[in-house]
Amino acid sequence: MILKRKLLCFIALFLNFYGMSGQDITLYQQFNGPFDFTFFGNTMNSVENNSTLSLVTGTSSSASLNLGPNDSIEKAYLYWAGSGDGDFNVTLNSTAMTPDRTFGYARVFDGVTFTYFSAFKDVTAFIQNTGNGNYTLSDLDITAFEDLHATRRTNFAGWAILIIYRNTALPQNQINVYDGLEGVPDQLDITLSNLYVVDNANSKVGFLAWEGDSGLATEEFRINGDLLNNSLNPPTNVFNGTNSFNNSTTLYNMDLDVYNIQNNIAIGDTSAEITLTSFQDFVMINTVVTKLNSQLPDGTVTIDSVNKQCDSRTVNVNYTVSNLNCTGPLPVGTPIAIYVNGQLMLLLETEVVIPVNGSISSQISLTLPDTIPSNFEIRIVVDDKGDGTGIVTEMIENNNAFAVNEVLGVSPTFNILENLVSCNEGLTQGTFDFSAYEDAVKTDFANTVYFYETAEDAAIGLNPILNTTSYVAVTTPKEIFVRIDNENCYAVTSFLLTTRNCPPTVYNFVSANNDSLNDTFYIAGLRDIFVNFKLEVYNRWGKLVWTGDQNTENWDGYIKEGLGSKNAPDGTYFYVLFLNDPDYPEPLTGYLYIIH
Repeated sequence: MILKRKLLCFIALFLNFYGMSGQDITLYQQFNGPFDFTFFGNTMNSVENNSTLSLVTGTSSSASLNLGPNDSIEKAYLYWAGSGDGDFNVTLNSTAMTPDRTFGYARVFDGVTFTYFSAFKDVTAFIQNTGNGNYTLSDLDITAFEDLHATRRTNFAGWAILIIYRNTALPQNQINVYDGLEGVPDQLDITLSNLYVVDNANSKVGFLAWEGDSGLATEEFRINGDLLNNSLNPPTNVFNGTNSFNNSTTLYNMDLDVYNIQNNIAIGDTSAEITLTSFQDFVMINTVVTKLNSQLPDGTVTIDSVNKQCDSRTVNVNYTVSNLNCTGPLPVGTPIAIYVNGQLMLLLETEVVIPVNGSISSQISLTLPDTIPSNFEIRIVVDDKGDGTGIVTEMIENNNAFAVNEVLGVSPTFNILENLVSCNEGLTQGTFDFSAYEDAVKTDFANTVYFYETAEDAAIGLNPILNTTSYVAVTTPKEIFVRIDNENCYAVTSFLLTTRNCPPTVYNFVSANNDSLNDTFYIAGLRDIFVNFKLEVYNRWGKLVWTGDQNTENWDGYIKEGLGSKNAPDGTYFYVLFLNDPDYPEPLTGYLYIIH
């Protein structure tokens, strides 16, 4: 009698429902290969909330994972949910968990908003490390919202872990994981996309749902219009607190169920329609998982590199065709179209079968016509006959293309640089400042400029000259090489460093007293420069008193007399300097003064 009154009350209040919001169930992840799936988890409700007036939701519960010895965990996804705005800090086997994603749902009755939540956490590494055994999720607390939700009998909390596992004994399957958080009003339609069925044997669909009640038998679960049921789930009461994975009937106010759908889905289907109805019971769908036998390739391509030569319209493209995340080989003869700026340039085909998880790398050479601008796009599409259509049925039909943007390499232009001349510092050595040439050589100031001592260094950009303001050329003439770079190419020019014999500087005061100051007649810029010079010194009466050249020491103020020498008297003397250089045909003359 109590349950009957509660049921009538539920129906009356249901008629006053007028608002809802949530997140659509959509594809989250896809797995292709020898995979299958299972769920394990538990409710936090000690009894079904629709069977009592008491508060029944706890904060902790446990469940066990029992995979076979040949099953290896590929992915593990933890979902937890409950009434209210959300508890997003829970503990799994004493390890704190915070969600990667969250979902929320709200509905309004008679001006009162009732909220619900779900959370998602990728726990793959945690489950792989822990393995089979008992798991306890704790600290999931909806206490702040339980009294309110008890008035609608929607006070619940629970958790589940979806396991995607690999077993090499399994056929090549496609596992699709869809999730969100949608409430089931009178009718909820969900489209399961990204399917391709090649064999419907052993196909199945599983779902995680919240807040179902076993005593409210007014709901259905259909796929492609066909009504689903199994031994635990009657046709009109599929959300009834059961777990098809361990045959439990005490999963209060949540459902972990799986259905065989091999007779409900057809070979060649690329989508399936799920229809859920519930005219009394409030139910939320959190996760839907499908398993289909699907032995299909998935051709993809990447452009690994594009090699260009400067001032050439020929490009070499290195690319790789792969068959990854698939369940069947990519056949020989699969067409490959190469486009440049949307124009078909070349049509190829695979020359060998590419196995599951296999790849083949190749290179092509393209000579671009003059109608293609210097900025262009290269696009390679596998399974394309050159008209946008293919010949191979693939796992995914919209991931066959790869494109890169490229620029033809054009060598930079430059200004011709004049040769530089400096004074000979001896044996043709000179010091030069060519720092202004960095800007002078450019025709585009965005280019970069470096200077090098050899053409080989300039070609590879090695050992640039760092000091361009006072560069010392040990011998001249010296050729300096200039490398001008833009983003794609470079050009090399050069200029010469040469020296000339500048006029020497005469220091005409001699104090020949051996004090290391002006002890000799010194002429700067003379020795090792004018190597054929001849210097003559005369006294005031015109008598030659000393002669010197490249092979003699500077005059120290001594005059030879017979076999000996004597100090030249203090006073003024005259010199005649013959440089014997074409630029200085006349001798330089002047005076010097000697004191002792």
